[in-house]
Amino acid sequence: MNRLTSTGRRVVRTGLVAGAAVALAGTGLLAGPASAHPGHDRGPHGDDCAGRVPVGKISIQMFSYFGWTNQVGIEPVLAELEEIGYRNIEPFAFGPTGWGGLSGEELRDLARSHGLKVPSSHGGTDEATFDASLAYAKDVGQRYVGSGGFALGGIRAGMTYDEVVAVAQSLDRLGERSVRNGTGKVFGHNHQQEFLTTVVDPATGETKTAWEVIAEHTDPRYVTFQLDVFWAADAGVDVVDLLERYGRRIELLHIKDGFLNGPGVEGASRGTPTDVGEGELDWEPILAAAKGYVKLYVVERDGAPATAEFARDSFRFLTCSD
Repeated sequence: MNRLTSTGRRVVRTGLVAGAAVALAGTGLLAGPASAHPGHDRGPHGDDCAGRVPVGKISIQMFSYFGWTNQVGIEPVLAELEEIGYRNIEPFAFGPTGWGGLSGEELRDLARSHGLKVPSSHGGTDEATFDASLAYAKDVGQRYVGSGGFALGGIRAGMTYDEVVAVAQSLDRLGERSVRNGTGKVFGHNHQQEFLTTVVDPATGETKTAWEVIAEHTDPRYVTFQLDVFWAADAGVDVVDLLERYGRRIELLHIKDGFLNGPGVEGASRGTPTDVGEGELDWEPILAAAKGYVKLYVVERDGAPATAEFARDSFRFLTCSD
């Protein structure tokens, strides 16, 4: 029996890929009816508040504002984030060529001029070019290195057990290089497929998710996880249970909210992101389970409008600020 059982927080719609649904049925990952959403007053500090996350641990994934940055440029967006109260950012498309064409030193200095640090990024995990990525990350001052997925092209449907283990082994090699470089652990970032893809452990006969296999076959000295809460929940995972079982392996969270499995979009197999606190996820128990383990809480909304609203609303929700 798979250990990552669901507590029934989502509705499984007909849009799920049939093969994935069949595989999940054998592992206990399929969820029952979604629980009633309790609204914005579910935190201990009143409306639109989930609990006080320390400001220094909050970051924002800049992919959220891909459109906004293209319209006004990087510096005005960073100035807005500084005004809101952010102290960290997480760029994307990161590596030897830099985010927005900036060198490592340029990005570090520009971020610092707005009171911001760059502790993590979504970049490349190609072992052949990783030295250049590490040099750039060191110039910027990162503490974690990773990508928007996993090594060796990530997890895909139909992978074998040995193929998933190979991904874990690549992450171990990358992580050891990064730790020796002074840029910290390598992280893997999930979407749905890491939990929907299942394999049979040949040693035990047990059916496991790809995420579980990677956790078992990586060295915690070198590899950690950036758990995307929303995509895990959209795959039917009980996020609180996952944090309670694997908290020591999860040092980063992607704080993403939304409506699971795209409500109102018939046939959709992915949920619809919203501002944090405006979707279906019950954040108070998630944040309580993360406390003591998670070092960075990175807010993200795919395709956020080209305004500061998402950044401001999500920051207020996490900090309980006015």
